[in-house]
Amino acid sequence: MAIDTTFDFRSDANGKDPDWASPTLRDFHCRLWSKPLPDGRPFELSTGVRGNYLHHSSDIGDFSLSSDAVMATFLRWPERLQPIVQQFSPEENEYLLHITYTMGGMMVFPGNQIDRRWTINQARGCNRSISDRFDLTMECVRRHYHGGWSPLHDTLDRYRNFFDLFGDFDGYVRFFLLDDIIDERGLVRFFMPFDEFQSVAIPRDYPTYAEYRRLSIEFVHARNARMAQLDV
Repeated sequence: MAIDTTFDFRSDANGKDPDWASPTLRDFHCRLWSKPLPDGRPFELSTGVRGNYLHHSSDIGDFSLSSDAVMATFLRWPERLQPIVQQFSPEENEYLLHITYTMGGMMVFPGNQIDRRWTINQARGCNRSISDRFDLTMECVRRHYHGGWSPLHDTLDRYRNFFDLFGDFDGYVRFFLLDDIIDERGLVRFFMPFDEFQSVAIPRDYPTYAEYRRLSIEFVHARNARMAQLDV
């Protein structure tokens, strides 16, 4: 059965956060990511374990995963960004929200807290050098696999057992169908000019935000196209 990559997960979340309230989203996650790991070991996810959004348990370990809508739109950010985002029509902004709540804009990360510290979802949203951006999150993941520093270094390292499942960065990218955010050199395609995490990672002007939106929508469309080809 093909994944419906046009489905907007807000539509069955009853006004709540689709990341935990949309049953269709949970089903799609379970179907897409229940498959062999890069080394061939099975990675089956279940939805019936109390207190877990998605869960895997086998001889490779116990993993509790949560969903995250990873494409930051900046539409609801503080007042200083509103003069920029309001240059787009309500229809354009609604389309941006719609596309980010389709399957190509969704990811799973470990959802369990370790030592009462931030999860990956929390850290990438609260760290100003990331500002919830998925391109920058992916650069942090790339550096994790290559032993480099990033603003999420300590957080990702706490979940090393999860990232080890995929072998290396290429294995992680291919498992989660993230090929379209990576260039031919295996490097992350940034949606805004990259300054090595030196500043707050938000758009400063209309041209930068417009290009960020274009590249974000392009990536989600491309990832949706990959997902739509699968029979899961």
